[in-house]
Amino acid sequence: MLSVPTLWTVFVINFLALGLIWGYVVHSYPAFAPARFWTGSSFVAAAGAAVAMVRVFMTDLTMPLIVGGTALVLAICLAAMGIRTFFDRPASWRRTLLITGLGCAGMCFFTYGYEFIPARLAVFTIAETLPLALSLKLLLTPHEGRINPGARLAGVVAMLIIAIFGFRLFFGLSGIGGGFSYMNFTPLQSAVILVLVFLSMALNFGFLLMAMDRLRNEVADLALLDDLTGVGNRRHLVQRLTEECARSQRNGQPFSLLVIDLDGFKGINDTHGHAAGDACLQHFTLMAQTRLRPGDMLARSGGDEFCIVLPSSTLREGAMIARRVLEVCRADAEHCAGADIPISVSIGVAQWTREMGAQPDLLIAAADEALYDAKKGGRNRFATYDPAPPLVPELASPGVSDMAARKRA
Repeated sequence: MLSVPTLWTVFVINFLALGLIWGYVVHSYPAFAPARFWTGSSFVAAAGAAVAMVRVFMTDLTMPLIVGGTALVLAICLAAMGIRTFFDRPASWRRTLLITGLGCAGMCFFTYGYEFIPARLAVFTIAETLPLALSLKLLLTPHEGRINPGARLAGVVAMLIIAIFGFRLFFGLSGIGGGFSYMNFTPLQSAVILVLVFLSMALNFGFLLMAMDRLRNEVADLALLDDLTGVGNRRHLVQRLTEECARSQRNGQPFSLLVIDLDGFKGINDTHGHAAGDACLQHFTLMAQTRLRPGDMLARSGGDEFCIVLPSSTLREGAMIARRVLEVCRADAEHCAGADIPISVSIGVAQWTREMGAQPDLLIAAADEALYDAKKGGRNRFATYDPAPPLVPELASPGVSDMAARKRA
């Protein structure tokens, strides 16, 4: 049978190793707030186990047990705060201090006020398992339509830890298996401690998987965002257009695309500098987003060119959105004064048709052609691409041209 010091040494080394791992995560990803709580939880648990281990060298066994037990309760509360932070829930220090304080008070009462080891064990067990029990719903409930694999693992491990503590409490109160001793562990107690060490590692492994999944998703999102404006980039635009084309092919429902170009943007860069040009791009992004509907997507396709994907929208609805964007830009330009730079845009509007199929390039080309018409028509306006049906040769008149198929604002 393993000795008490050996078991607690294993406990201390385990949590120190976990604390170093989480400390590295905090250093590498400072914006990932849950890692701070999990780092604190690991080091506090290591300190608690170290204090509890000191009792084998002291004549007064009670004080190290209470201090160490309180630290372990605080550690599990910090771990629960990390879980809540991960799922964007408020992490309550009041709850943490309440559980830790009541746990400490209960252990002190049943040590110094009315010495009763089974009650002290019950208080510690409740304080240690309550934070995990309150976190189970978050860990096992789908978020955004899916369950994080790491959260599922952490939830299963948390249930096992709760069951182990319940098992330990039952045998401690009943006296089965040699009862419960704080000084000399029975074979059953030694086995329980080793299982808890393993489960604590598994719980933190679940937390690490949660962190990896979150960071991977954030990296994937960053790969689809424009660094300057924060809206979708060209990669995201093509991805969304491909999805919309496939959806429209299946259900026959149209959607529209707006291609937007800032008028005279090269002149802004040449006259006012690239910083001013960047500010204009950012300002336009903010203005345009105020005129979009839920589900519409604004993307910067490159340079001073933007696109807006309008799901389930006809050409007429696309023209309505284009008019809204123009109006907000014109209104903003009217209020420009001093060093303010007025922003003018030209917009081409096109609607997906069955002839375009699953090829977003054809839709982009149609919107680009409409944009060219808007530029040629004087800029600061929009034009729609609306090809006419094939004409019967004998009915065609010399005055009819392709340009008649396009309507200009």
